[in-house]
Amino acid sequence: MISEQSVAPERKRGKLFFSPFLHLKKLYAFIGLLLVLLFFVVPVFRLGLLSVLAEGSFSLAHYREVLQEAATWTTVKNTIYITIGSTVLAIVLGVTIAWVMAYVHIRGKRWIQLFIFLPFIIPSYITTLAWIQFLGKSGPIQSVVGWAPNLYSMGGIIFLLGLSHYPLVYLFTVDVFRKIPRELEEAAKTAGAGRKHILLKIVLPLALPGIAGGGLLAFLTNLDNFGIPAFLGIPANIRVLSTYIYEQIVGFGPSAFARAAVLSVLLGVIALFGTFLQWLLLKKSRVTETVTRDMEPRLFLPEKKRRLLEAVIWLFLLVTSLVPFLTMGALSLIKAYGLPFEIENLSFKNYQYVFLTDDKTGSALWNSLMLAVMTTVICLIAGTVMAYIRYRKPGFFSKMMEVLVTIPYALPGTVLALCMIFAWMQPVPGWNPGLYGTVWILLIAYVTRFFVLQVRGSYTALLQVDPSMEEAARTSGAHGWVKWRSILLPLIFPGLIGGALLVFLMVLTELTVSSLLWSSGAETIGVVIFSYEQAGYTTYSTAFASVLVLAILTGGLLFTAFSRRWERKVMKKK
Repeated sequence: MISEQSVAPERKRGKLFFSPFLHLKKLYAFIGLLLVLLFFVVPVFRLGLLSVLAEGSFSLAHYREVLQEAATWTTVKNTIYITIGSTVLAIVLGVTIAWVMAYVHIRGKRWIQLFIFLPFIIPSYITTLAWIQFLGKSGPIQSVVGWAPNLYSMGGIIFLLGLSHYPLVYLFTVDVFRKIPRELEEAAKTAGAGRKHILLKIVLPLALPGIAGGGLLAFLTNLDNFGIPAFLGIPANIRVLSTYIYEQIVGFGPSAFARAAVLSVLLGVIALFGTFLQWLLLKKSRVTETVTRDMEPRLFLPEKKRRLLEAVIWLFLLVTSLVPFLTMGALSLIKAYGLPFEIENLSFKNYQYVFLTDDKTGSALWNSLMLAVMTTVICLIAGTVMAYIRYRKPGFFSKMMEVLVTIPYALPGTVLALCMIFAWMQPVPGWNPGLYGTVWILLIAYVTRFFVLQVRGSYTALLQVDPSMEEAARTSGAHGWVKWRSILLPLIFPGLIGGALLVFLMVLTELTVSSLLWSSGAETIGVVIFSYEQAGYTTYSTAFASVLVLAILTGGLLFTAFSRRWERKVMKKK
């Protein structure tokens, strides 16, 4: 028998041998925590601090000044009305379409789902441009009917916000519907319950977590949105907090930044209130789900009713997802805004000016592409590393890190932009690195805002990998890069690229953060399109937006085809 005394020296020697590596891991963890605090927490702290400082000392003077103004409360009221109205519209549309897609037997669900996500994939400010053209004086509705609703109103803003973000509610709800046990509905039918009773008393209550999750995300996205209220609200003198903050910063008054900080805190309070309401709803809900999704339809309609339902769905999707963009593309060919759509009035001169004459367009394309690529690469590498740590060591430290990197994404975009200004104009007292007013502050802001998307995408992809495969690789002697290259990357690659593509598209078309951080020579695609529209050059903005939409759709189709080929390739290897 081997005594404990003889084993103890061996254990000591083993600990001494590995102690440098253990210290190195602790050092890496400490450096990682410092970076997360510096990039994700300190900017938010600096924003809150600025709102309560006046002449270097603690004061609530800025709050008193802002809260005593009638314009502030009008703006808050507009913000609440528009956000609640658009969220209700998004929930109604999202839940209705999710229920139909999950339960009703209709044809072409794959194509329907593609059109459902189209308003979400296309940036909201481009969607706004499309609808302005669709319902404008030269649009098809005005030409055929002789009348079109006014989008430059509170109702128009609510309509477009709800239409742009109902896919979020759909995304969160459709799988929850499919996971509700079929047996519960069948038991209710046996007891004599009608379909309406089953829907209201069984299906919707059980789907409440998905509805609340999608509804909260739609609420926060509507609250954060800058493009739609800016394009429609500013011309109609309808302010919301996101555009009011923008006006304060652009105005460059003596206390502009402090006032904007106070307004940002108000915006954050509204966001927290919406999160609290979601928590109350989820607290009262009781969830009963199956482990797997039930993809089979549960409601089979007669032939005539099914065809009618399909026609209604396709009409809705074509009118809301495709026709406005086709109208925008057609009107971008008009020589001058307001001319009828006739052959003699068509020309490519708008495209010629935008892409061959105006130097800002080329600069914006280069800046946006460069920022999108750099942000994607940084997020892909660092985000996947963080997701792997979260996957392999799901302890308090990794969970806390994930929560911290989520904060900037949960903040409204205008608030985050202010955080970036306050944090990086003078990150250390007395030292100005010169980042503000350059393209590099945009890079920091984009990485900070969208980092969590890659972390979540990579983590979800890693969850699909059986841990035994990694253990088998270790047993076979595959460590480090060999393990990643031969085992992990082939299995999680589509998930990684899916998260990276989402980050890339978000950065490429971003407007909310860029609207406050751009400077001369550091314009982005969203800023140039917004500038064209603000200056009244609608034909230029539609020409630029049309090319961008075409590029996004082409990239989406190529990614879908690539993902399918990669999955088939991996399955063959298995």
